[in-house]
Amino acid sequence: MLGYNDPAELVGKNMHAMQHHTRKDGSPYPIEECPIYMGFQKGEGVHRDDEIFWRRDGTSFPVEYWSHTVVREGRTLGAVITFIDITERKQVEEALRNSEREFRTIIEAIPAFVVSARPDGSVDFLSQSLLDYTGLSREQWLGWGWRNIAHPEDVDRAVNKWLVALAGGEPLEVEVRYRRADGKYRWYLGRQVPLRDDKGNIVKWYGTLHDIDDRKRAEEALRKSEERNRSLLQINNAIITNLTQQALLHSISEALLRVISFDRCAITLYQPERDTFRFLAVEGDLHSDYFRSGLEDSRNETCVCWAFDHQRPLLRRDLEKEGQYANERRLVAEGIQSMCVLPLVFQGKSIGTLSLVSRERDRYSEEDAVFLQEVANQVVLAVQNMQSYQEIESLKARLEKENVYLREELRTEHNFEEIVGNSPAVLRALGAVDQVAPTDATVLIYGETGTGKELVARAIHNRSARNGRALVNVNCSAISAGLVESELFGHMKGAFTGALERRIGRFELAHGGTIFLDEIGELSLETQVKLLRVLQEHEFEPVGSSHSLRVDVRVIAATNRNLREAMQAGLFRSDLFYRLNVFPIELPPLRERRSDIPQLVAFSLSRFCKRLGKKIDGVSRESMEKLMNYPWPGNIRELQNVIERAVILSVDPTLRLDRDLMPVAASTKRMETPETDAAEQRQADLKSPNSLLTLEEVDRNHILIALQHAGGVVDGPKGAARILNLHPNTLRHRMAKLGIKGSRHRPS
Repeated sequence: MLGYNDPAELVGKNMHAMQHHTRKDGSPYPIEECPIYMGFQKGEGVHRDDEIFWRRDGTSFPVEYWSHTVVREGRTLGAVITFIDITERKQVEEALRNSEREFRTIIEAIPAFVVSARPDGSVDFLSQSLLDYTGLSREQWLGWGWRNIAHPEDVDRAVNKWLVALAGGEPLEVEVRYRRADGKYRWYLGRQVPLRDDKGNIVKWYGTLHDIDDRKRAEEALRKSEERNRSLLQINNAIITNLTQQALLHSISEALLRVISFDRCAITLYQPERDTFRFLAVEGDLHSDYFRSGLEDSRNETCVCWAFDHQRPLLRRDLEKEGQYANERRLVAEGIQSMCVLPLVFQGKSIGTLSLVSRERDRYSEEDAVFLQEVANQVVLAVQNMQSYQEIESLKARLEKENVYLREELRTEHNFEEIVGNSPAVLRALGAVDQVAPTDATVLIYGETGTGKELVARAIHNRSARNGRALVNVNCSAISAGLVESELFGHMKGAFTGALERRIGRFELAHGGTIFLDEIGELSLETQVKLLRVLQEHEFEPVGSSHSLRVDVRVIAATNRNLREAMQAGLFRSDLFYRLNVFPIELPPLRERRSDIPQLVAFSLSRFCKRLGKKIDGVSRESMEKLMNYPWPGNIRELQNVIERAVILSVDPTLRLDRDLMPVAASTKRMETPETDAAEQRQADLKSPNSLLTLEEVDRNHILIALQHAGGVVDGPKGAARILNLHPNTLRHRMAKLGIKGSRHRPS
């Protein structure tokens, strides 16, 4: 082995100097540093396998040696050294190291992390790149140490899959997020396959970890994109199927919750006339006494004005720190931490905003804002559709009501179809009509019952620019006090018991046209206040609604009362009186325009003959004289009724009025005397200068006759008030003034 043929060549020689004099690298090896020599000196055994011995020919070879000292009586006498040539072993080890280097080079070149595990699943090898990625030592990884760097949400799932694979011996695939050295997680796909021996027993598990984070992110982005597209489609469906504001926002809210969380969402619309933002609808689990439908915030109190003005989304990631407006402080008080406000832009013009709020801080990202803006772009179309639908429905309902009203008006018998007469008093009134009709000024018409106040109102309307729309008539005295507000301003569904549907009031019905308030003096003080607001602000709130409606209506009022006296008595508001009394027109009673009676008689006669199918050529002189001399407390309406009754009873071509057709026949005493021949009575009346009664006596007799016809009943469908076409309270007032008691005139 050393290249010597004879032991004698070595005996007695310095063994160190012969074969151990130089190290592997060729440097001198002093004997004092020789392990064998040092063991000999210390009396200790030595084992080495990393040195070389030198042959006689100057070549060297690796050796493994053992030196055992020979000690006797505590004295080292020598040593027995055994060594073997380990050249082949070293060659094998070097080949193995080269192979391992090559293997590691191949492993590191693979675009994945490589691991191996024992049959029980505990890791015993991993590539250096995996150690570099995690920043952990090899010892921290070995065994089941990988669980410490796996995402907490993935550990149990991955361990369970490992246990199933170990039990069945089947290959394993599992997706797990591993923590990088910088603390961030990335997705990896782990694949493990078993290596079996000749008997089929698993001796090793080999596996790889492939980075799939980009794929997972792409899949997540695709999933979100699909969900968001699905949400946009659902919102489109909501636009088509829901045309009421609350149902619309509810559908949008349900669709949004599938892709983005929020605690409350709201739609606000800009109100340019008041420079405010009104909540159209509010939806979500977070309820509020402040943020509710119908609420209006002024521009300088709400952050939505920024998104509205800039037409860009507004993100608040930390509302407590970033909030600048009063409404944001209210949101913080409710526990809101973040919000996203999107402008609603239609054809380049902002009309409102869509807002989402969350109790979670930093909830909304720029990416969320981009998606939500797409939603807002659809919402604005939905809002436009909804408003158009509501406007169409409102117009449709108003037209239907208007048509019904106009049909009722056509069926209603008016005093005359046009104003008849050329007396100075009438001409003055018509001149005033010509002056005021082209304007939009409020008109207050004074006149006794039956003087034609409604005809004058109709004439004003027909000569105005509003004649293309309806003239809506309201008899304030004919509406009960409890329903007058609903009649004038309408009511919402459910506003009170019996309000089963939305009712359009007379003011809303008259939008764009004219409203005629007859007997305005009969309105209660509470209703007068609301009427004053309509005149001042041109807006009102239907009963049961918190939202104001704006109307463009010309008001014409009429009364047979002295409003100044009512004002002084506290029965009529002075501010309302001065609002109504912009342009007063006073209509003369018929007794002050007697010269018009022949024309009125002729006009009425022609009208009723045509309606009743009668042929009457004229009126007898005595009848005309009676008509001219009668004071007509009921004015034109009473004249009309008398002519109509006469036409019905007439059998001759000439109209004659019998005594029983004229309620001026006698005083109370005369009414109690036996009846006389009608012809004789007419002659007596014409010859007697005392046949004319005072106006008070005529009024009293007229009421007495009506009470006799009504059996003493004042109110009701067959009462005296209905016969005289007076309000029951007005009749009672006149009866009290004239000393008439209804109970005395009941039939016995």
